[in-house]
Amino acid sequence: MAHAIVEYSENIENIINLQDLIDKIHQCCLETRVFPAQGMRTRGVKRELFRVGNVNEEAFFVHIQLKMGPGRKENEKQRAMEEIFSVLELETENLRKKAPVALSIEVNELPEKLRINNNNLRDFNSIS
Repeated sequence: MAHAIVEYSENIENIINLQDLIDKIHQCCLETRVFPAQGMRTRGVKRELFRVGNVNEEAFFVHIQLKMGPGRKENEKQRAMEEIFSVLELETENLRKKAPVALSIEVNELPEKLRINNNNLRDFNSIS
């Protein structure tokens, strides 16, 4: 089980292709081999109310919360985090040359007993 929640400032919507960013982050998560495909969820969350840094209205932010179940080694989590963050940096490279941008990522491991998961994705051929 893993969720990549990509939070972004509303003002970035028309500047970068957010669907492309979500797709690339999702693909990267799968390519790390740290997360099983049937357990991976990636979604974007627009933040309409926000402030960045010194309240520069031209500043943007993208923050990724990577939530996962327990059982992964520390070095696996670190590697996955760094690879996913590299995708974020690459996808925002042109914007960061022109405007103030705050990028961040965090990893949260969810306790085994304080979560419930249930899906039938393995029953369908579209998810491996």
